[in-house]
Amino acid sequence: MKRREFIGKSAVATGAFTVLPGQVMGGTGKIAPSDRINLGYIGVGKQAMGLVRSIDKCPETLVLAACDVDTIKLEAFKKSAETLNSEKLEGGTQTVDTYENYRELLERKDIDAVVIVAPDHWHAQMAVDAARAGKDIYCEKPMAATVAEGRAMVDATRKYDRVFQTGNMQRSWRNFRHACEMVSNGYLGDVKEINVSVGDPWMACELPAEDVPENLNWDLWVGPSLFRNYNSELAPPIENRRWANWRAYRGFGGGLITDWGAHMFDIAQWAMGMDKSGPVKFIAPEPGAKRGMKMIYENGVVMNHVDWGSFNAVQFLGSEGKIEVSRGFYRSDIEGLTDMELKDSDTPLYRSDNHYQDWIDAIKTRTRPISDVETGHRTSSLCNIVNIGYALERTLVWKPSHERFADDDDANSMLSRPFRGEWDFNDF
Repeated sequence: MKRREFIGKSAVATGAFTVLPGQVMGGTGKIAPSDRINLGYIGVGKQAMGLVRSIDKCPETLVLAACDVDTIKLEAFKKSAETLNSEKLEGGTQTVDTYENYRELLERKDIDAVVIVAPDHWHAQMAVDAARAGKDIYCEKPMAATVAEGRAMVDATRKYDRVFQTGNMQRSWRNFRHACEMVSNGYLGDVKEINVSVGDPWMACELPAEDVPENLNWDLWVGPSLFRNYNSELAPPIENRRWANWRAYRGFGGGLITDWGAHMFDIAQWAMGMDKSGPVKFIAPEPGAKRGMKMIYENGVVMNHVDWGSFNAVQFLGSEGKIEVSRGFYRSDIEGLTDMELKDSDTPLYRSDNHYQDWIDAIKTRTRPISDVETGHRTSSLCNIVNIGYALERTLVWKPSHERFADDDDANSMLSRPFRGEWDFNDF
């Protein structure tokens, strides 16, 4: 389905949930058919196989459709999702229809929301199309491959009044939220420095060409990005059971700067109250370095991309002490701080105890979830700018309100990228 055909057929949903007859749903599930939130999954690789199990725990959800350009992965996901549907419907059945082109899935009027788990280079196009089709959206992190794509995703979400949750699920974990509350409420005193430990920036993709598997539509996998030949490191067969390494390469991903940085820089942004802004200066290290980028906020706080002793972790340094937090630990040199309850005079942060239920609840109430599209955009923008700084190897002055670099045409040219063919995420 080409872009013009899709635009001609798309209709914005009214906001009401789809009502499916009981005989279609089958079984005696506790959720009435009229209260179901019917989901379609776009991209069903390794991440999606885990995500569907997590979102399935939200009692209102049911999977109706899935899309992927790999027929073997698509069939495996279909089988898993139908099993989850059957368990939720207490023995009833709900088939999962499959598609190669996600725009056919978006044409389904009985799908209320989509879960986008495709590679990063697809996120903007798919999210803009989903918003235009009247679907609410869960999009994996990093939200956008470029700053311009992130802004387009925000604009489309707002234009079509959609609910958008970014997959920065650490915001829904107690220790990360508590650490940010301790920082934002002044329990560390004046915070002057933040150290974020994540891996390397992006790199050029120079992998050799390999034969394309028969089960894979490689041209559609590449989609809007500039074409390059297939290599199994970019899209490994399902039997390899390993993470695809497209994340490392410019044009498809942003290296670990965007992969894990989208998690860890996100926590720093939250603690600093910068969900609608970001640093104003990016100071690159010596040429060729993969660590050492300094990010300076307008209030003078310096955030460093540096290996400070623990991997995939954030360290907040204040005048009264420090906090260190990761998925594996939460610690402070201030006695009792990690267990401290907020005072009535403190300002709590948005509390979500389940990232996926938070999205579903926001769909039902038509409110903004904990990692709304603007929040996801500001975090992915920061990560993308860090990559630009490492690539250009010089200091960049950033204007968060304008989302442009000051007096730097080369850097500004990297805020977007060319799309090939008829793909055009701006056309909404």
